Order: sequence, then C-alpha cells, then structure tokens
Amino acid sequence: MTAPDFAPSIPRGFLAAARDRMLGAVMDPTVAGSFGRGGFLRHARGFVPGDLDVDLSGRIALVTGGHSGIGRAAAAALAVRGAEVRLLGRDLARVEAGAAELRHETGSPHVFAERLDVSDLDGIREWAAGDDARPIDILVHNAGVMPDTRTESPQGHETTLATHVLGPFLMTRLLLPRVRAARDGRVIWVSSGGMYARRLSLADPEWRTRPWDGVVAYAETKRMQVVLSRQWATRLHGTTVTSNAMHPGWVDTGAVRVSMPRFHRVTRSILRDAAQGADTIVWLAACNRVKGVSGRFWFDRMARREHWLPGTRETATEAEALWAFCEQDTGTA
Repeated sequence: MTAPDFAPSIPRGFLAAARDRMLGAVMDPTVAGSFGRGGFLRHARGFVPGDLDVDLSGRIALVTGGHSGIGRAAAAALAVRGAEVRLLGRDLARVEAGAAELRHETGSPHVFAERLDVSDLDGIREWAAGDDARPIDILVHNAGVMPDTRTESPQGHETTLATHVLGPFLMTRLLLPRVRAARDGRVIWVSSGGMYARRLSLADPEWRTRPWDGVVAYAETKRMQVVLSRQWATRLHGTTVTSNAMHPGWVDTGAVRVSMPRFHRVTRSILRDAAQGADTIVWLAACNRVKGVSGRFWFDRMARREHWLPGTRETATEAEALWAFCEQDTGTA
C-alpha cells in the first residue's frame, strides 16, 4: 500500500497560482465551498511537492481512535513512512483488528494496539505509568464521540468533555517527559470546523443544568481543543515540543453516518474521504517545514483563522480559565 500524497505532479504557473488564490478568497469563507471534497482538491493544488517524502523510521506515533475513520487513515500514512504506530482505543478487540488490518495493508510490522479509554482519567494514569519509557515523537489526539444523550465517564464527567478535553489534557501532561525526550516532539489536536459556531464558555461545561444537545457539546469541546493547543504551545515555548490543532473538513466516516445521519444524507456527495481528512494530520506529524511551528490552527496544510463569526473570540483570561479548569478536574494543578 502506498500512502496518498496529494501534491500536484505538474508544476503550476503564475496564472494558475493566482487563479487558485482568487478562488480561495471567494470560496474559503463559505463552508460548503471549502470543507467538502472540492475544497480539498482545490487546496491540494497549492501543496508543496515532496512535503511528505519523509522517512519516519525510528519514530513513535500514538494515535487515539486510530483503528477507524480519520485516525485510521492517519495511522496508515504514518506507518507507510516507517513510524512505529500505536493505536489507542477503548475496545481492544476492535483496535487489535484494526492494527492487524493496517499491518497487512501497509506492509509495516510496526503497528500495535493498546487499550485506552480516553474518557477514563484513572485509566489514563494507569496506562501512562506503564513500563514503556521510550520517547514519543508524535501524539495525535483524534478520538471523538457525539452521544445522543448525556452520559458520564467513570469519574462522573460528561463523556464528550472527558473524551475531547480532559482526557487529552491529562495524557499530554503525563506523557510530556517522553514527548520532550524526542528531538522533535509534535502534539496534534484533531478539532472540527464545527467549533467555528461556538465561543469558549465554561458556563456549565458538564451539561448539568442545560438541556442536552450533542452537536453543541461536540462543537464546544472542539473549540476548547483549539484554545488548549495554543495554551500548550505557549507553555512549551523554547522546548523541542510543538502543539498544533487542525480540522479535517467534512469527512465521510462511520461516526458521521451514525451520529449525524441527516447531515450525511444531505452532504454525502461532497464529503471527503478519510485520507483527505487525515492529510493535514500527517503533514503536521511528518513535514520538515513545520518543525518548530507551534500554536496554530491548520486546515488543508495552511494556518487558518480560528474565528469567522462575531462574538466567538475568547479573551486571554477565559483561555487561562480553561487551563485552570482542566488542571483542577484532572488533578494536575
């Protein structure tokens, strides 16, 4: 299996580049014109050829939710490039099956499965205290959920919040010594374009008083991920570790089909495939040109605005409050 590289094979001239920039200026602010498959193919015309011609042999990559969907596509691309890839998921049988499939498809024997429920803070502590102390080069926070009803983690936190925010925060904190031990440690947060519709808010983040809305809970926690990524980048400034967030666009995955069936029916003709959605994850994990670049929000290999709608911009005080909230609820203050 060869990993997809969406860089154009034919050199583009000045007029083609100018045309693409003009199209981008018109289409990118429109969600349908940018987030779908057509937006990816248009953006891919500007990719730098050779960015993903990278040998990752000797590097270790951890991918949460790496046995399916976008995470699986990212894991496959990293494995093809020689990385040792460890898939982390709560259903060990499914994760092991996914790892076996990827070993067969990629020809890499270095794809492994580990059980980890990212929403279970005690489980994260136990897992992180294991006997593997090797450096971690790439940490991809990809696992995601969108429950129909409000559910809770083993510690009593709302599941979406625990899976997208508290669990990844604790993982990053506990694994940081191993990530710092790598020469070029990269932490990648897989957010969502849905976060554009929400402002950072810590008013009832556990949904204890509000009527439950799974889509809003998902978008709010995805906004939190972007803010946290910047917070990590600030605190890790001057080290060899970078933290970046990205969003994959609209991708045709099993999770979308199950959790958002109406959305899938309406948009399925324009949805990206998993490899297109995972492309920027792989690029952030492997590309030499982004070494040392930190604290940005990426979409299709370009740094993007974090705010499109008025009233969604958080203050520095609110961003710090999110950090304090995560420290308190994960017991890491």
